[in-house]
Amino acid sequence: MIERAWQSELAAMITAQEAKWINFRRRLHQNPEPSGHEYQTSLAIYQELSSLGVDLRMGPEGRGVLSDWRTPHAEGLEAAIAIRGDIDALRIHDQKEVPYHSLCPGLMHACGHDAHATMALWATTLIVELDRAGALPWPLRLRSIFQPAEETCTGALEMISVGALKDVREIYATHVDPTLPTGRIGLRVGALTASCDAVRILIHGQGGHGARPHESRDPIAASAQLISALYLSIPRVTDSQDAVVLTFGRIHGGENLNVIPEQVELLGTLRTLDTDVRQRTIDHIHRIASGVQRATDTTIEVCFDVGTSAVINQAKPISHLKSAIVESFGHEAIYEIPRASMGGEDFAFYLDHVPGAMARLGCRPPAVEHAPLLHSPMFDIDEAVLAIGARMLASAAIHAFEPKPAHEQL
Repeated sequence: MIERAWQSELAAMITAQEAKWINFRRRLHQNPEPSGHEYQTSLAIYQELSSLGVDLRMGPEGRGVLSDWRTPHAEGLEAAIAIRGDIDALRIHDQKEVPYHSLCPGLMHACGHDAHATMALWATTLIVELDRAGALPWPLRLRSIFQPAEETCTGALEMISVGALKDVREIYATHVDPTLPTGRIGLRVGALTASCDAVRILIHGQGGHGARPHESRDPIAASAQLISALYLSIPRVTDSQDAVVLTFGRIHGGENLNVIPEQVELLGTLRTLDTDVRQRTIDHIHRIASGVQRATDTTIEVCFDVGTSAVINQAKPISHLKSAIVESFGHEAIYEIPRASMGGEDFAFYLDHVPGAMARLGCRPPAVEHAPLLHSPMFDIDEAVLAIGARMLASAAIHAFEPKPAHEQL
């Protein structure tokens, strides 16, 4: 591992500042705000950035923050590198016994967004301070995006609508991963997460007495038949090498044990990794629902609310991340992710417009064999990951502006 002069300066800054940013992350962790209500979190980030002298804008309705930094007097920097941190929490009650546990009953940062925001904020600070110290090896332009409402898949689109990607050429993000030990950084070119669509199915029948089902058109029986048909048929009409997950998480119909209801509602999620597979699966679901409708003499409405497409990491941004990781932590820090996750991430919306990459940062204490997983009421991070993520993001942004040799320039 060869450390350049600016890397040495960066490492020294991180060591000196680590306690401050651990405390900042704990402050966010104690004061979580759910998707759509991230006002105080946004204000806290805005106040930290305002002391740097960067150009600042609030997101829509005072939620989310955009900051810009451009090396003074730099020429030829028409586009920025962006880093993104999400800021919303989940409606989960924090059950950890730690001094910084959530102070808001029923709300907690159970997906690491407090860590992601802290890393992006710290990385922004590091770049600005390196620049002002004259330690940057070359000019750069940075856009930092602190995004609300990732969990509801609306925040990225909101930030894009107010210009978050204007004059941006690449974007980077992090996600903590409790299945990896702290110090390992997971990278993957291509699909990292799945597309995610919400499925809503309404089954309309004819209600009646539970003792005389022959006088009704039972939507509960139709829903049972439909779920069974979908769970059995979708894997049989899908290539076994194509990943598809269809899951129903809610069934609602009826109020009384002896009354056949008029309607049943099914809510679920569809996850795929390929756009063609996604559309074919949607078509299959409609076809199967139509068959059950005819067989049960009910009316079945199938609706898809498009969530996110798959996060597709591009090769060039991954190469910048690899350069940053190798110079900072060595080759052994890199974990090549073997296959995509079927989880969803609205970071994909940014990648619909510009190339970019997301890295998975191990956050499990090395001495711990199994840590609580994401979205668990016991979830926490090894706070050493904050310094790792901040250094990686700052280094990757710097590497992205490294001048090319003359023979590589167009």
